[in-house]
Amino acid sequence: MVMDVVAAIDAWLGPSGLLARALPGFEARGSQTEMAQAVAGTLRDGGPLLVEAGTGTGKTLAYLVPALLSGKTVVVSTGTKTLQDQLLLRDIPLLTALWSEWSDSEPPRVALMKGLQNYLCLRRYDEFRRSAQSVISDAGRNLPLLERFREETLTGDRSELRALAQGAPIWAEVSSSSETRVGAKCRHYDACFVTQMRRKAEKAQLLIVNHHLFFADLALRGPHASSVIPDYEAVIFDEAHMIEDIATDFFGVSVSTNKIETLVRDAQRAFKTAGLSSSSERMLSAVLLTAARFFETLPRPRAGEGGRVPLPASSFVMRMQEPMFALDNALDALQAFAQGAVAESEAIAQIARRAEQTRNDVALISEGGPGDHVTWTLARGRSVSIGSSPVEVGDMLREKLFAQGGATVLTSATLSTAGSFQFVKARFGIEDAAELCLDSPFDYAAQAALYLPRGLGDPREASFFERAAAEVRALVELTHGGAFVLCTSLRAMRELAERTRPGLRHRVLVQGEAPNASLLETFRADGSAVLFATAGFWQGVDVPGNALRLVIIDKLPFEVPSDPLVSSRCMRLKERGQEPFMHYLVPAAALTLKQGFGRLIRARSDRGIVAILDERVSTKGYGKVLLRSLPAAKRCANFDEVSEFWRSVSAPSSTELSSGAPNG
Repeated sequence: MVMDVVAAIDAWLGPSGLLARALPGFEARGSQTEMAQAVAGTLRDGGPLLVEAGTGTGKTLAYLVPALLSGKTVVVSTGTKTLQDQLLLRDIPLLTALWSEWSDSEPPRVALMKGLQNYLCLRRYDEFRRSAQSVISDAGRNLPLLERFREETLTGDRSELRALAQGAPIWAEVSSSSETRVGAKCRHYDACFVTQMRRKAEKAQLLIVNHHLFFADLALRGPHASSVIPDYEAVIFDEAHMIEDIATDFFGVSVSTNKIETLVRDAQRAFKTAGLSSSSERMLSAVLLTAARFFETLPRPRAGEGGRVPLPASSFVMRMQEPMFALDNALDALQAFAQGAVAESEAIAQIARRAEQTRNDVALISEGGPGDHVTWTLARGRSVSIGSSPVEVGDMLREKLFAQGGATVLTSATLSTAGSFQFVKARFGIEDAAELCLDSPFDYAAQAALYLPRGLGDPREASFFERAAAEVRALVELTHGGAFVLCTSLRAMRELAERTRPGLRHRVLVQGEAPNASLLETFRADGSAVLFATAGFWQGVDVPGNALRLVIIDKLPFEVPSDPLVSSRCMRLKERGQEPFMHYLVPAAALTLKQGFGRLIRARSDRGIVAILDERVSTKGYGKVLLRSLPAAKRCANFDEVSEFWRSVSAPSSTELSSGAPNG
């Protein structure tokens, strides 16, 4: 750094610093400065740092300032697109614009890296345009829109294509991926949007990625493997509470019906270009037919339930072995055919590699995966998947990330449970780390009420929904809408929405009826809407201001005990002599509950109510752990108390403090 770290941080974030002089609404915060100094020290000395920074701390600037000043190549990994956009569109431009007042040097270069599926693949786009699917399929209807995008875009980034509906089939046909990317032998390589993205990243000091890309890259890294992200000296995880689940996905292996169908479609196009359509038609049909038979043998969840279903090893012996061998033979034939025609094109060589990898993945799953894995199936919409995931990722994270000697900062508004980092340290494989817990600057006792109604009964009973719906209606009428109703399952969300909708005078939105981004935009614009939602809205959703003034949580967010990963993790703890409920299920629920609560107060001027309809939080001993993990809002035990609170805060005075948004 140019000067002593404390002085450097103060020169940017202090009361008379660059940001205070540039931004009229900037407020120097001791907690923000303390975090920035801790991050700077970790970037200088190495090692892991855990920082829980309550909402309103300004944590993004607290790590961006020391990251830019460090002179090191730093990766910032985020959990949500919302935060990524905040960094790229607001925080980083602000800091680089002020850089000339700090130094005569050029500001550090910053690059954005997204997963390959976010970028248009020029080769696949050309192949799709020439294929029969471009004329006869649903995907082909959007081809004119894509053609205009191809002519106008400079980045090929899907986010620029706003007119294309979320989930439109055509994007899966033309997007890039690790499986479909040919590499330097592709005739589009120099013009390729992914190539351009990587070249910019190689020249940058600060790289902005998301957790999915980071762990996809980490899973690939090794002495003989190529990496996606350029080499870096430090990594900062924002929204770090999400990394165990994401790492679990990428350290495992899975095969889906969508994956095989995409392989066959790409093979059809590659073979057609090479004039091999007639000789490959029956072979590709055999792949689809044997894949359909194989996936039909997989167990399904019971009616009304979702999620993963465990797949014991005995299933492969008793009923799946024959269809699995048939699928393997069909993929083997595809692999051999493509290998015999590799001279025709690199695209055909890639088909051979993908067929071989799919065979290997199915075989690995059938054997239970490497080491201590759990095998599962999952049905989601029309797609069916089979996979094998590690029961725990702590050892892998320790070996691949924390033991590498670089600096690693993990920050979130929700990392501790009842004031301790022990749970996330155990889950992440962190043996020793610096720790910092910073309270939010918001006055929760004055700004928010935590309403814990009694008498609604056990939320696992059918009669609960009738009483819960009445409570929802009463609360929504009290605040005149502006409510999130956060549910722990799709079934509960639909049940509550169906029972509540007829009695509400406000606009009702239900997750699934429109893309999440569209629902959120409508909610913000309406100002008095009621949104029923599940996991996608418990975290990473930011609605500052009066549009969101009520958050209702239907049930304590415990993991589903029947989920094969959850069940296996509980069994592992039992083997170690630990009680899984208090050592795993309760702390995990506490973090999720904190995330749900955190949707409410996003600025100093916000006022609102959080209601938890599950009375177990008050009647069970473990409820104390959950409540100690939540902000110190005013507690209300009955409707009269919460009504009185709302009347006292629903007309804030004209002297309210500003939101403090410039602090990041």
